[in-house]
Amino acid sequence: MNKGLLIVVSGASGTGKGTVCKKLLDDMPKISYSVSATTREPRPGEKDGREYYFLSRERFEERISKNEFLEYAEVYGNYYGTPLNEIEMRLNCGEDILLEIDTQGALNVKKRCPESVLIFLLPPSLEELRKRIEGRGTETPESLERRFNAAKEEISIGKKYDYVVVNDTVEFAVEKIKSILTAEKCRTDRNSSCLFSD
Repeated sequence: MNKGLLIVVSGASGTGKGTVCKKLLDDMPKISYSVSATTREPRPGEKDGREYYFLSRERFEERISKNEFLEYAEVYGNYYGTPLNEIEMRLNCGEDILLEIDTQGALNVKKRCPESVLIFLLPPSLEELRKRIEGRGTETPESLERRFNAAKEEISIGKKYDYVVVNDTVEFAVEKIKSILTAEKCRTDRNSSCLFSD
């Protein structure tokens, strides 16, 4: 049995990561979504083990000290991380796993799992990105500028990924990601046990 693919999708705020990942999971039910751990409080309707594993700060830091996260970061005073043991177990069983994480986490994943597939989502243009962020109606002019500048900085990190996909339409972006995953499954280094044994 071949090891599963660890698929990491990132992109700046406003590029449509969540929508693209949801459509990919709907279209490819054999790919499973990785549930992250966090120290933030559950929101109404969230369930432990479904949206997140909700941990106390002490328990999360204990798990950090034991090297039990594939990657983790502290964001706005709360920890977020990907449990390592669960990922390794599922990949070794041939399961493909999708992680939707930020660029810092993605690059840490690549260091620990060089065989992971990093896909960076780009907006069709910076003008379109600004329109999408403005369209949310949740930003003040100052926070819009901050978010837009942060997005431009994140986009520059996209050069370190294996692939870039422009999210002009969700359907087309998902089709491109499916093509990437098909190609990755056909790589010789992922299939060396099939035909190339001595």
